[in-house]
Amino acid sequence: MAKILLVDDEDRFRETLAKRLEMRGYKTCGLADGEEAVKAVRADPEIDVVLLDRKMPGISGEEVLREIKAFRPELQVIFLTGHGSMESAIEVGRYDAYAYMEKPCDFGDLVRMIEDARRDKVHAMVRHEIPHVAKGSWWKWFVGTHNSRPGIIILGALIMLGALLAPTPARLGVMLTAPKVSMQTDPHVGYAYYGQLRVGESVADYYARKYHVGTVTGEGSERTWQLDDRQVGFRARAMLGILFIAALFWASGAMPIGITALVVGALMYVTGVLQPNDVARAYAKDAVIFIFGVLAMATVISKTGLDRRIGLLLLAPVKSLGRMMFIFLPLFGIACSFISEHALVAFLMPLLLMVYRTTIRSEGIARDYSLAVVMILSLCYAANCGGPGSPAAGGRNAVMLGILSDYGPVPSFAQWVKYGLPFVPVMALVIGAYFYLTVGRKVKVQNLDVARVVREAAAKIGPMDRKEHITAAVLIALIVMWITLSDTLGMGGPVLIALVALNVFRILRWKDIAGIHWEVVALYASACALGKGLAVTGAALYIADGFISLLPDSMVS
Repeated sequence: MAKILLVDDEDRFRETLAKRLEMRGYKTCGLADGEEAVKAVRADPEIDVVLLDRKMPGISGEEVLREIKAFRPELQVIFLTGHGSMESAIEVGRYDAYAYMEKPCDFGDLVRMIEDARRDKVHAMVRHEIPHVAKGSWWKWFVGTHNSRPGIIILGALIMLGALLAPTPARLGVMLTAPKVSMQTDPHVGYAYYGQLRVGESVADYYARKYHVGTVTGEGSERTWQLDDRQVGFRARAMLGILFIAALFWASGAMPIGITALVVGALMYVTGVLQPNDVARAYAKDAVIFIFGVLAMATVISKTGLDRRIGLLLLAPVKSLGRMMFIFLPLFGIACSFISEHALVAFLMPLLLMVYRTTIRSEGIARDYSLAVVMILSLCYAANCGGPGSPAAGGRNAVMLGILSDYGPVPSFAQWVKYGLPFVPVMALVIGAYFYLTVGRKVKVQNLDVARVVREAAAKIGPMDRKEHITAAVLIALIVMWITLSDTLGMGGPVLIALVALNVFRILRWKDIAGIHWEVVALYASACALGKGLAVTGAALYIADGFISLLPDSMVS
């Protein structure tokens, strides 16, 4: 049963309206004062809709609306006033009122508006990232909804507690405490920093010395840090628990992605895996700056329309299914190695659907299922195969570079492109051949009228303007800097330079940067921090050893 809060200083009107709403099955609560209404909203989460008068003693209806939205932005407020004006309607609309109705109004219209507001409340909760849990049972609360799953959170907490309280596995204990003798038989020969271990030094000794964790002995320059078996095992088990619950929360949507990313850091702080400054450094890797920059560049490319230009350029040679499979797909895969594939797919997919409709119409065919399968799936497969082409192809590549940096020298941008980019067109040709030979033979149409659709799309957007030319030049310069200067500037440096240049040319605004998906940046930052913690504590070594132990002896040898 919906609960309606009526806020109006006319007692008779408020009481009469409350009775009529109760006859329709609503629960009501009536107040004559705006300040009391704000208190009621704060105290009663069961209120679904507020019917609010504009002119009241004390604070006005507009002020009440601002206070309500500041505390509960998802709550729907319907203005019901006898003192309506255009200025007032504009103001309350700016503060996200659901509707603006003047007294007297038709009661049926009011009820319909209340029901519409109730339905829209769910969408408002999604917009404001507020979990919507259906009322009715403890089980529904426990299961929860996306970004709020108490059951999964409790399970993760229990798993973390179990990892902290459990004894250290014997094999892990040996790996962490065995001294280095520089032989292949060393149980910790696969440790990320094995080359930096001194002869006779264990993982525990190096970890304590390098990151200043454990028990401190001595004073001044004579201070040393030591970890005993129990302390080092505790930290390694903590990282295993953090890895498990991070994967669990991300996979299940128990918490928002960004909050789970913060949980990783919080647990690393609390369990003492690293000193506070080292935890912060683990989050602020060059790879994270790179991810942020790539997302911002993707925003600029989409904003200026350069992604559409590139898509049209790639589609221009397509005049048959064979050309699409063996010319377009390799070129498209290469483009996705340097430019956001989701932006290109988002633009090209509607164009291909237009091509599909135009083609079957000209051929006099009702539908061609095989053609649709070939066009749509081959596009998606080719976009994915662009991933290995360069570090700029996706966040997973940047995270890999960040993790590899914990183990030693990492490949430069040029080295990655040298070995990764040739794979892309080859794999795209394989994808094209696969679809051409398996599904292409079933395609009914003889000609693909892509050129005409491309010409029409190009005519709609007109010639390239100044912003597109500048963005294209900056993008080319960025790729050149990545290839030639990544050894000295890293991966993040060139992209920061490119973003500053775009701002100087008044193409990139700060609000564009503020609008990127920061939860993605947080996700990759926490992934880098996870990699660092797993590497330094020896937990990654234990995981790798566990996988290797599952392999047949013939594969291990």
